[in-house]
Amino acid sequence: MPWKLSSEFTFDSAHVITGYDGPCGRLHGHTYRVRMELTSDRLRPSAHVKRAIMVADFKTLKWAKKDVDVGGLDHAYLNDLPDLGDDTTAEVIAAYIHRKTMERVRADLPEGDDGADLRLHVTLWETPDSSCEYWE
Repeated sequence: MPWKLSSEFTFDSAHVITGYDGPCGRLHGHTYRVRMELTSDRLRPSAHVKRAIMVADFKTLKWAKKDVDVGGLDHAYLNDLPDLGDDTTAEVIAAYIHRKTMERVRADLPEGDDGADLRLHVTLWETPDSSCEYWE
């Protein structure tokens, strides 16, 4: 993969791990830190520039840092998200962010481009020293 696009950001959210025997079973919050790394064999246009000069738009990778009221995860109660429900571990959240990001990246692709060469690696920190990585 000749190109790797990287972006890091934080968002604040609350959750409960339902059925957890301990403090994580109670309502609590985190300042999550996310690193997105998207690799590609080639450059493409984006929704904001029609020339093939990007792996993807940074805006597309940073969707989760937006407020929950505009489709992001910032200041969300994660258990209210239909795709997460009671399963709000770092592992499940990292996979969710991966899936939703790839949906957005693919939605920006030009007609006829299936994005088969695109690979996304998501790292999610729940605390400064505890993280989870997800990729396909």
